[in-house]
Amino acid sequence: MMTRLLMRAPAVRVLVAGDCMLDAYIEGAASRISPEAPVPVVDVSQRRFVVGGAANVAANLRGMGANVTLAGVTGADAAAVRLRAELEKLQIGIEALVEDEMRVTTVKTRVTAGGQQIVRFDDESRLPLSARVAALLLRKCERVVDEADAVVISDYGKGVAPEAFCRWIIERAGRRGIPVVIDPKSPDLARYKGARIVTPNLKETAAAAGEPIHSSEDLLKAVPGLLAKVAPSALLVTRGPDGMTLFEPGKQGVHIPARTSDVADVTGAGDTVVATLALGLGSGFELRDAAVMANIAAGVAVSHHGTWAVNREELIAAGRVRS
Repeated sequence: MMTRLLMRAPAVRVLVAGDCMLDAYIEGAASRISPEAPVPVVDVSQRRFVVGGAANVAANLRGMGANVTLAGVTGADAAAVRLRAELEKLQIGIEALVEDEMRVTTVKTRVTAGGQQIVRFDDESRLPLSARVAALLLRKCERVVDEADAVVISDYGKGVAPEAFCRWIIERAGRRGIPVVIDPKSPDLARYKGARIVTPNLKETAAAAGEPIHSSEDLLKAVPGLLAKVAPSALLVTRGPDGMTLFEPGKQGVHIPARTSDVADVTGAGDTVVATLALGLGSGFELRDAAVMANIAAGVAVSHHGTWAVNREELIAAGRVRS
């Protein structure tokens, strides 16, 4: 099934819209403590940059062979220049990427020593977009939505995907029968109502339900109310080492166990899940089959350290081993 998905990928066009980021990694060794404060001194050996957030969703789709356009907002700064350069290397369309000189480009910088993360610091703005920038982003998205086979909204809560934006894309895509996949941040799941599928993790599911979820029984109690909020959308609750559970209106939930025992880093795994779902749905697969493939792809992503865009070769190998 995974091989069939990847064979279809070059014919699939996907719009990824949302909060774009640049992930920076500063790596080295720490063998001494600073005389200035009780903190390790890192002797830097490498600096590297990887696209993150919605851009990582797009990178995953490109790694699988799809045609991708990224819509979002960056600042007018050095990080934006580097982000655009990285996207161009990956052959991701950036014609719907808007530059806003009043914002900073979101950058997450991780410092690691001996393979262990010591600290992360974030440069970002969470303010709503100005009316001018929001209108420009919509205009740039119009043509791309109409030509897409699937759409992803990657909402990291940085202000690029407010309710009005989500509603506009969901409704416009819906009129053309284009499936929309949501990676949500807002606890108000109603803002994503009408998408093909919404993919909260357990923490996000608990926040949306307004009650703690500690077990499968807790999850089963919470889901009917959440499905009512997003109907006719489906929910795919990602559950970390416990895999994921698919809930569709009027159907019994289907649990998909995790397919990896080698978890190196869960960073960006949700991006891989929504990317695979969008490619599957855009290729004509049924939702359950797309979810199974997303589970396999997530298992590949978490076996790598740091933000990782899966590629065709490792997905084919994983599909053969786990099918």
